[in-house]
Amino acid sequence: MDKADRRASLQELLKEHPFLTDEELADHFGVSIQTIRLDRSVLQIPDVRERTRALAEHNYALVRAIGSGEIVGELMTLDLGRNATSVLTTDAAMAFSKTRLVRSHYIFAQADSLALAVIDSDRAITGLSNAKFKRPVTAGERLLARAEVLRSRAPNESVVLVETTVGEDKVFRGKFVVNTETQKRDVEAVV
Repeated sequence: MDKADRRASLQELLKEHPFLTDEELADHFGVSIQTIRLDRSVLQIPDVRERTRALAEHNYALVRAIGSGEIVGELMTLDLGRNATSVLTTDAAMAFSKTRLVRSHYIFAQADSLALAVIDSDRAITGLSNAKFKRPVTAGERLLARAEVLRSRAPNESVVLVETTVGEDKVFRGKFVVNTETQKRDVEAVV
């Protein structure tokens, strides 16, 4: 693949997968990290940190059900009522010191907060979840969570599927029943 083809492919790949690091891109194209950085520079494509920040800023404003500071990870995409993605870069503070394995509640919290964020309602709370941890996560790995609203079970309930991957490896899968209630129902319940 010549330079022009690689750069065109790089642009297309980053449109579909904007969170890929320079290291992952270098592996994908079989070139050095420095070559990827030069290609990005020529194409005026920012690094993964800047791409992530720009996507997140735009999407946080769209969330209705929870505050933007309550989302675990960085919200990358959001189509309310349909799907969303978030990225969480794990670190040593999230892991057991002896094994460097990330504690499960961080993985679950990313998925749960994403399931709430995707709901097109001013109020939402998880009513039920079925979670499966597929493989351990090591501190330093980046978690990409994808949420999809599968269906409505009742007028105020939605089923949301969240799958979390590290690269190509699926590390978590969870189904969440998210309950939404209007302000009126809450007031009636108090009276």
